[in-house]
Amino acid sequence: MELDGKTSPAVYSEDEGHADEAAGKGARRARVSGIDRALQVIDHLYETGSPAGVYAIAKAVKAPLSTVYVIVDDLVEKNMLTRQADGSIWLGARLYHYGLAYARSLDFMSIATHEMHDLCRQAGETVQVCGRDGDYMLVLAMADGPSHFQVASRVGTRVPLNWTASGRLLVGHLPEDERIELFKRCARSSPTGRAEIDPGTLSESAGKAFEDRLSIQAGESDYAVACIASPICDRDGQCVATISIVLPEQKAFSDENHYTAHVRSSAERIEKLMGWRNR
Repeated sequence: MELDGKTSPAVYSEDEGHADEAAGKGARRARVSGIDRALQVIDHLYETGSPAGVYAIAKAVKAPLSTVYVIVDDLVEKNMLTRQADGSIWLGARLYHYGLAYARSLDFMSIATHEMHDLCRQAGETVQVCGRDGDYMLVLAMADGPSHFQVASRVGTRVPLNWTASGRLLVGHLPEDERIELFKRCARSSPTGRAEIDPGTLSESAGKAFEDRLSIQAGESDYAVACIASPICDRDGQCVATISIVLPEQKAFSDENHYTAHVRSSAERIEKLMGWRNR
């Protein structure tokens, strides 16, 4: 195609065979731009959280296999995706660099990360900053404690909201009917079988935890692991993130007041530095 006497750059679209077939039937096939298809591929990998083959990706995003092959090859070449030894596709290092640059531009993440490391030193345990990603809690940042206690949820981990202390806080500010509908949709059984799944009970505990500015869960998402979290609320009073201490279940309840005081204070300091405490 030419524009003003110049040849335009190639763009990906649905492959011509599919378009011609649809046109022959008198139907007008909607064409999808290359950037949209690339985002569909990347979004699929992000949402599933694991590498996938090109065929599986094409089937999931409902795109022609030939189109997805071309897009994947181009994104791999540009280091946006990476091809693993078994041929499966995963997110590439270039996306990580973009993420780092974006995180550096956010005042909130800068302030929250600084406070996270301070709390890690004070409590002597692993500390996480978490946010909400739809029906999931997402680990945004993490500081490993000095002990050898290993935490399964690393940065980028997404888990159902009903599994975690932070997940309940993140929706605690919502009206009760919205919380109930949310948990009806997204509550799932956890690997330990200890996570609450009743929408009414979850809504009540989320509201109370938000009001108390404290949520504690033990052994619901991981065996013998506890989490003590406090909400970080914006100027409108909505929980935009949480800061939490992750530690062995037995240790959490041996000195609970010590940890709860620290995590609440950290959340309040972040709000003050962001100018949200005067709401």
